[in-house]
Amino acid sequence: MAESSISPRFVNMKALIGILAGAGASYGLYKLVSVSLRKSTTGALSESSEMSLQRGSLLTRLSGLDVVCAPRPAVRPSKGVDAAASAGDLEPQHLKMLLSCLQTSNDHEERCRILLTLGNASAFTVNQNLIREYEGIPTIAGFISDAAPEVRVQTLNTLNNLCMNIQNQEQLKVYIPKVLELIETSPVNSELQLSALRLLTNLSVTDNHQHLLKDSVKLLLSLLVVSNEALQVQALKVLVNLSSNPDMMDDIVQVQAPASLLLLFDPRTVPAVLVRLLTFAGNLKAWRPSAQVADELRRKPDCLFRLMLDESCGLHNRVLPLLSHPEEAIRLQAVRVFA
Repeated sequence: MAESSISPRFVNMKALIGILAGAGASYGLYKLVSVSLRKSTTGALSESSEMSLQRGSLLTRLSGLDVVCAPRPAVRPSKGVDAAASAGDLEPQHLKMLLSCLQTSNDHEERCRILLTLGNASAFTVNQNLIREYEGIPTIAGFISDAAPEVRVQTLNTLNNLCMNIQNQEQLKVYIPKVLELIETSPVNSELQLSALRLLTNLSVTDNHQHLLKDSVKLLLSLLVVSNEALQVQALKVLVNLSSNPDMMDDIVQVQAPASLLLLFDPRTVPAVLVRLLTFAGNLKAWRPSAQVADELRRKPDCLFRLMLDESCGLHNRVLPLLSHPEEAIRLQAVRVFA
């Protein structure tokens, strides 16, 4: 008798996962405090700020809220089911069931599907709140250290969607050290690094938790000179966010920086990287240290201040050719740096 009562529950769970996993990418709706609190010149970035949506998709009809997307999975919804709409119809007991199954599952493929389903469900604020209330954030975050890389990636993607909620960010901030460790220990240019940086981008879009990332600046700068374009862009998004906060500047400018960073200030650098690099440099240039602080920083070997802000640095010569770059956004940011 007990067996017959349990079986439908797991049949429904598997159907639920199949339906919602087919909803497409993991989505996150971002409606935090207005980013307009920042000056447009500082360029503070969230992972949702550059997404474009297909006409007629579910998310284009949701009051114009910004969207974060993770890579599209190969899983397809059941025939005849409106998968995108199903994510919105998810009921509280389904979330409880999914979180329970996530805790008990020993199969990494099943964990990925459950995490993907929870990520799709987190496209909706009500589900973001419910997952927090059901203590789902610690449950999900526990898989940051899972043995399977694909589980770690999907965990980060799901947490990224859940962090589109100020109250959720209060819980997620405690995992910043683990996320940074994952970036440092993962293979360069891996999907793990990229997913981790996406999460840090959204956790750093407001000033609330940026102080927890002050020790990440050296790591982010090193990524700029060893990684591919996608990782460079993502690392720069975090650096732009941090440098938009004047209270972070003392920590940023004294970090040891690779000298080869200046080589990226070049017309041949990919525009998506170059415009963010110039925005970061412009934010640094807007900082005005006292004469005493500047003298102290000059005595720090290889620090970012000496590389990019000191009077004797070579940044101006590197930026001069960029004043005539064909991309207007690059020219505008180059003017900020050169002024």
